[in-house]
This record gives sequence, structure tokens and C-alpha cells, in this order.
Amino acid sequence: MFRNITLGQYMPGTSFVHRLDPRIKILVTLVVITILFMVDTVTGYSLIFLFILGVILVARLPFRFVLYGIRPLAFILVLTFGLHLFMNEGRILFSVGPLVATYEGAFRGFTMAFRLVLLVLGTSILTLTTSPIELTDGLENLMSPMKRVGIPAHELAMMMTIALRFIPTLLEETEKIMKAQMARGADFETGNALQRAKSSWFRYL
Repeated sequence: MFRNITLGQYMPGTSFVHRLDPRIKILVTLVVITILFMVDTVTGYSLIFLFILGVILVARLPFRFVLYGIRPLAFILVLTFGLHLFMNEGRILFSVGPLVATYEGAFRGFTMAFRLVLLVLGTSILTLTTSPIELTDGLENLMSPMKRVGIPAHELAMMMTIALRFIPTLLEETEKIMKAQMARGADFETGNALQRAKSSWFRYL
């Protein structure tokens, strides 16, 4: 379930992207994220997507594995698209009772969902091609000017890297606990969250 999370994982390699200075990769990632929040056209999103796709190919990352990182966001993507579809005024596409879907809402929902996908892909590439040590050193070097005003750049960089790298570990441990509880008879499929947690707790005892 959680093994498809790509954010926070590292895949060793010898590609040009892997050997690139971590500071450059961090800055490029920040620039891409900034541009994503500024563009609002199909052409802009297409260019960013082609850039990210090119980086994935140059880094020799398994494209299917990188795309797996989007699967946990499926609910958020559908919710984002649905909210914009029915909450934007414009030309009527179809209606479901009091809810009216518009062409403008569909376009806006698609672009917002696509923006989230590109954000995940861009940040995943950074962690997939940068080792924890390199990422920490890069963040510390970029934040080194903050030391002049008393901000502990090294400690901040270390905490950020540890938090990012522990995402897959925490999810893996969560999956192990769920499987152990399911082996004892816990039901994570039916009932509400409180009932499932209560059932799991009593079976654990």
C-alpha cells in the first residue's frame, strides 16, 4: 500500500543528474515550484512537464516507479477536480441536481490537479537522485547566510533532511503494523475509523 511513496526515497545512480551539485538541484526544484504557482496556461504546464520528463529520462529513473508516487494522491486529485468542476461559473457542461458543472470549472480543475502532479514529480526527482548526506550539505550551504543572524543552518538542514527521509520509513512501519493487526483479525475495510481503531486495539490486547 505505502511502498509506492517515492517522496523521500533515494535511488543510487551514476547519471548526470545524480552527479550534479545538490545545491543546483535544490535551486532548480525551487524555481520549478515557483514557476508552477505562476503559470496558468496549457503551454506553461506542458513545458514544465516536458522538462520534468526530460530530467527523469536523463537520470535513468524508472518512469513507472516515479508515477507510482502519484497514486496516494488520487483522492486529493479527484477532490480538487470535482470542487473546481462544480464551483466555477461559466458555460454549462452538465448538471446533477443542484450541482452545475462548467467547461471553465473542468479546465480549472484539470490544471490544478495537474499542478499537484508536477509538484510531486519535481520534488520526488530531487530526493530520488540526491543522497541524504548530499541533501543535508546542500541545504546547509544554501542556508549558511542565515548564520549571521543567529539561525542554526546546520541543525535546520539536518532536521529537514531527517524528516524527509523518514517519510518512507514511517509509512513502511505503518504498513507492518496494519498487516500484523490484520493477521490477528482486525478489519480495516469496513466500519468507520473509530470502530476500526477500537477493533484493532482490543485484538492487540
